[in-house]
Amino acid sequence: MKYLKTFAVAMMLMTAGIPAAADNDTDNDGQEQYEEIDNFDFLYDNEAYDEDYKFSDIDDMLDEAFSHLGARYRRGQSGPGAFDCSGFTSYVFKNMGIDLNRTSRSQYTQGEAVDKDELRTGDLVFFTGSNSRGPIGHVGIVVDVDPISGSFNFIHASIKGVKVSNSKERYYSRRYVGARRVMGEEQPLNSSN
Repeated sequence: MKYLKTFAVAMMLMTAGIPAAADNDTDNDGQEQYEEIDNFDFLYDNEAYDEDYKFSDIDDMLDEAFSHLGARYRRGQSGPGAFDCSGFTSYVFKNMGIDLNRTSRSQYTQGEAVDKDELRTGDLVFFTGSNSRGPIGHVGIVVDVDPISGSFNFIHASIKGVKVSNSKERYYSRRYVGARRVMGEEQPLNSSN
């Protein structure tokens, strides 16, 4: 096994600097021309993003959310010193001029439903409570999305306080219910949607 690992490492080192020869042409001077990929935009080509999307609003919302990182969890509280999950989201969005309902279950009825593969920063994500078969019991705000793995990071008020978690963490991956978009491109979406 030791020799196999050594051989594999040696092969990787030997081939690391050798460009692939497939699809390469030779020009008139006898030198090879290599095709190169223009860029990697195809990895981040998400039609859910409109060119007019106001990133400054999202940045302001994230600045507000992250300013409370580490704040204590306290059931029934909606800031600024302590929060429960829906108190945190309603407090952050209220500072953006968007009124959210007070409970995670009722926030799940606001805005527009969003498929998991169309998530973007600023969307609300919902989870069941500690009983994974129960109703909506937790909410957070999407911080960023990894288009390759399909995972996302979200900021939320957990029992350990305001923190950032990843959707692939076992606790949250088993409890994910759905997402809602309450911030539109031009203005907040009507809360009665």
